[in-house]
Amino acid sequence: MKILLLGQHGQVSRELQLLLSKEHELIVLGREQVDLADTGRLREAVRHLRPELIVNAAAHTAVDAAESEPEAAFAINAIAPGVLAEEAARLDVPLIHYSTDYVFDGSKLGAYDEDDAPNPLGVYGSSKLAGEHAIVAVDGKHLILRTSWVYSLYGRNFLLTMQRLLQEREQLSVVADQIGAPTWAGSIAAATEQLVQRWQGGQPGAWGLYHFTAQGETSWFGFAEAIAAQLLTQGKPAARLTPIATREYPTPAQRPLNSRLDCSRLERDWGVRLPDWQDGLLECLSNPR
Repeated sequence: MKILLLGQHGQVSRELQLLLSKEHELIVLGREQVDLADTGRLREAVRHLRPELIVNAAAHTAVDAAESEPEAAFAINAIAPGVLAEEAARLDVPLIHYSTDYVFDGSKLGAYDEDDAPNPLGVYGSSKLAGEHAIVAVDGKHLILRTSWVYSLYGRNFLLTMQRLLQEREQLSVVADQIGAPTWAGSIAAATEQLVQRWQGGQPGAWGLYHFTAQGETSWFGFAEAIAAQLLTQGKPAARLTPIATREYPTPAQRPLNSRLDCSRLERDWGVRLPDWQDGLLECLSNPR
């Protein structure tokens, strides 16, 4: 199958490239090949390539920077997904698109399900929500997959930052009142491959919106503790960790305190379930790319 993958160097994209290229003709377009903000070029690329499946792993993910550059965030996170949905519908092929827990404000006490009303706190979440709406408005075959707290051994993310800081410092303060599910990009890619296999095998679930995170929950502080524990098992130093409140670590963009997503609909409709977050972390660290 010919698959068009948007995004080249991102965490999820790199894991997708490793898996999907084994069984499919994978065409990867990064910002060097096509600027997602250039809708004309984007349409032209899709029409020229005529893929059988489009996977959009590209996004403006700089949460704090988005507050000062909303036009760029909306161009990539909102307008481009709508264009991809239109072109996918024109070809009558599915679009798989990744979204985020940031569409919610984090005020709910329990885990959010797909029927809960979004209420983003900042530009990043608002732009991603607008992208969801743009895809749904086209009414084509699509999967919108909301994930959270993505990390990997590539790029810039919490895991790599903590590994470095824990070994550089004697003491480290980490936010303990934001709760969510750290989700390894490799788990996202593997579960995406399962979805593709079910669709190809003629046994797809319903198209639409799904929550798509690792199982379980923790805080950023708990995630840092797990990373520190792994460093210690390798005989490496690890700083002493101190829990702090979000208000003690101000950032340009406000983060939701509760990022827990209920993923039971995905398992019910598609038979796909991501592993527990601790298992994902161990697999990530034991499988260096």
